[in-house]
Formats: sequence, C-alpha cells, structure tokens
Amino acid sequence: MHNPMDMTGRTVIVTGAGQGVGKALSELFLDLGANVVLVERNPETLASTVAAMPQDRVLGVLGNVAEEGFGEDCVKQAVAKFGAVHGLVNNAGITRPAMFLKMTMQQWQAVIDVNLTGCYLMMQAVGRHMVERSKDGMPQPAGTTGGIVNISSTAGKRGSIGQVNYSSAKAALFGMTMTGAKEWARYGIRVNSVGFGTVVTPMTETIRSEKFAAGTLGRIPLGRYAEPREVANLVCFLVSNAAVYITGENMTVSGGSHMQP
Repeated sequence: MHNPMDMTGRTVIVTGAGQGVGKALSELFLDLGANVVLVERNPETLASTVAAMPQDRVLGVLGNVAEEGFGEDCVKQAVAKFGAVHGLVNNAGITRPAMFLKMTMQQWQAVIDVNLTGCYLMMQAVGRHMVERSKDGMPQPAGTTGGIVNISSTAGKRGSIGQVNYSSAKAALFGMTMTGAKEWARYGIRVNSVGFGTVVTPMTETIRSEKFAAGTLGRIPLGRYAEPREVANLVCFLVSNAAVYITGENMTVSGGSHMQP
C-alpha cells in the first residue's frame, strides 16, 4: 500500500536537530525515506546525533542560523551531497526568560535573532533554491516543489508571562509563514507553521518543574505533556507531498491547551 507521506529521494533541512523535537523530526524523516540535513550549533550534540544515523542519508552542518550567509552555505552543502533541497523545518529556538519590565536588550535580541531572524534567513536561502529549481521544470502537481514548516508556539497565540521576547518572535512567524506561502505558491512551494504546547524537551524543564507543573497540566485538556515524536508527525506530514494542497496555515499541536474554530 502506498504511503502518501513517503519521502524517498527528497531532502529536508532540520534546524536545531541535535536533540528534542529536532532530533525526533530527523529520525521520522529518515523513517519516511528522506535524506536529512541536521543543523545544530552544539558540536558535541550534533556529532553524537549524526553518528547514530545512516551516514549515506544524513549530513551534519554546524553553525548558527542567525548568522547572515549561513543558510546559503547550508543549502550549498545539502545540494552538493544530495542534489536538491525539498523541505525545511525551522525548529531552532532559544529562550531567555525575564519579566517584561526587567528584560534586557541582550535577552530580547538573542531570542529575536535565533527564533525570528534565523527563520527568515533559512527560509530565504531555501526559498531561493526552490524557486530556481522550479524554473528549470515545475514539479507537478503544483505544490510538490517543496514544503517549509516554521515551528511556532502557543505562546505566540496567547502570550506567555516572562517571555515577551519568545512570544513576540513566535507570533511574528505567522506573518512570515503566510507571506512566504503567498509569494511562493506560483512556484509550487508550500509554507505552513505549527505551534506546540508543552513538549518534553530541555527547553520546557522549568514549566514542567514541581513549582509550575500543576498549573501547566491544568491548562491541557488531555492532561499530559507531548513527547517529541508526537508533535513531529504533523510537521513531517506538512513537509511531505501528502499535504500538497495545504499552505499558509498556522496549526497547533497542544493537547487542547489552545483551541480555535
């Protein structure tokens, strides 16, 4: 039976791929047959993650997504090894929590740089590649040139106490996603975003701690946190050609903590 999410022969770049959701995404893409470019700025984490994967279908790229020129170099490396790039997941992100009135410019800028500007730069680099590839021969049906997913958060839809930098960056991704979807649809490129609720990763250790756990779980109708593999499923679906007619959407995987009509 044909798997509509089969990604054999396609290549996906995943940022923040060394651990947590990024690692789960990379593993699932591999299971679906894709080649995966793992982007990570921690050399030890990148090396250990890549070492456990099939070497003929993975490429580890060390660097910071917020650095101008890094995205272009990453795409060049991916094309050199695999021939083309068909997908991007902007998953890299950091937190620098502080209350609104106490947040420093350094805390604000660090999060904006990685969580927003980094997404912009990676989207721009991958978008340029996909547009040029479509001009050489538009893949059919329309929508199969490539899929891009920006990882947002429920914090971007409802705010988050102590994280004005993070919630602002994640909210801004909605506009970036919809603009990319509108500008690149004629090239068969789809752009969507997925916002997570509370996922069991190092980034959420504080809100899952004993001090905040009751309040955090109290906001989740399903009554539990998500595991990385559970939130990875929707992302991989949106990157794959199973989602060939879905673009410009801002979806949520939150166990019901955020619902919308």
